[in-house]
Amino acid sequence: MCDFRIAKINILNHLTPKFMFKITRSVAPKRKLPKSSEVSRLRNRYNTEKYYARIVNYSNYYYNFVQEILKINNLIMKILVCISHVPDTTSKINFTNDDSQFDANGVQFVINPNDEYGLTRAVWFQEQQGATITVANVGGPETEPTLRKALAIGANDAIRVNANPTDSFFVAKQLAEVIKNGAYDIIIAGKESLDYNGGMVPGMIAGILGYNFLNSCTDIAVEGTNVKAIREIDGGRETVSTTLPLIIGGQKGLVEEKDLRIPNMRGIMTARTKTLTVVEPVEASVNTKAVKFEKPAPKSAVKLVSADNLDELINLLHNEAKVI
Repeated sequence: MCDFRIAKINILNHLTPKFMFKITRSVAPKRKLPKSSEVSRLRNRYNTEKYYARIVNYSNYYYNFVQEILKINNLIMKILVCISHVPDTTSKINFTNDDSQFDANGVQFVINPNDEYGLTRAVWFQEQQGATITVANVGGPETEPTLRKALAIGANDAIRVNANPTDSFFVAKQLAEVIKNGAYDIIIAGKESLDYNGGMVPGMIAGILGYNFLNSCTDIAVEGTNVKAIREIDGGRETVSTTLPLIIGGQKGLVEEKDLRIPNMRGIMTARTKTLTVVEPVEASVNTKAVKFEKPAPKSAVKLVSADNLDELINLLHNEAKVI
C-alpha cells in the first residue's frame, strides 16, 4: 500500500486514454463522458498534477475509476470495522428462562458506542486518504438494520456472518475468517461491547491471525505501512509505533462525541443500495455459556436523618452504607 494521492497521479500518468475510457465506462456506463481525443488534448496541455485535477473536475466518475484500479493493485487502504449490535442504554432490560436468556422484546438496538467511534475514525481515513470501509457483524437477520445504519454513516459495504454470537472466541474466529478472506490493512473493533463488556474479541482476533494489536487506542495516524498510535494506560497515555496489518481496540478519543456522524437522508437512501453480503460461519468451538444473569439490586429508600442526630447518621453510614 502507498500514499493514495501519489498512487492516483502515478496511475493516471501511465494509462492511455483508450484504456481509461474502457474502465470508466464500466463504472458509469449510462453517464455521458467526453471523447477520448478531449482527454488526449488535456493530457498534452497539462502536467500530471493539473491533468489529474482537471479530469476530476470534469467527471466525478474518474475518482471511481481510480479507486477500482487501486483496489486491483492493492494500493488503497482497506479498513474493516467490527460492529456489535447492542441494546440502547435507555432500554429496560429483562431476562427469561429463569434469568438465563436475554429478552429482546421491546428493546431498541444500536451500534456499540466504542465501535461507532472506530467507524467515524474510519470515515475520516476514507475522506482524507481514500480508504475503503467494510463493516462486519456476527449475528442473525435482526442485526441488519444496525449494519445499514453503519452503511448510511459512510461504510462502502457490509458483511454479516449468519450465526448467533455465542461467546467471544466464536465471534473472534468468525471475524478472523472474514479478515483473512478480505486482506484488510486495519481492523477496528471496540475495545469492549456495551452488553457483555468482555473486552476479549480484538485481542483474540490478533492472536488467531498473528497481527499487531493495540488496545484502548485513542488516536491513530497511518503513513504508508507505518502507524503511530496513542493508547491509554494506567495513569497516562503511551505513544507507540507499529506496522500494518493492525488490529486496534478503539474507544472514545479516536474521535470526540461531537464528531460522531448522524446519517442524513442521502446516506440512508444510499445505504439501501450498498452491498450487504451474508456468509455462513466457519466451524468453531463454543468454550463458554451464560448460565444465569442477575440484575443490580434496586436502590433502597432514602432515609432522612435529623441534623441534630449525628449518632444515628454515623451508625447508618458505618453499618448500612459501609462507607466509613
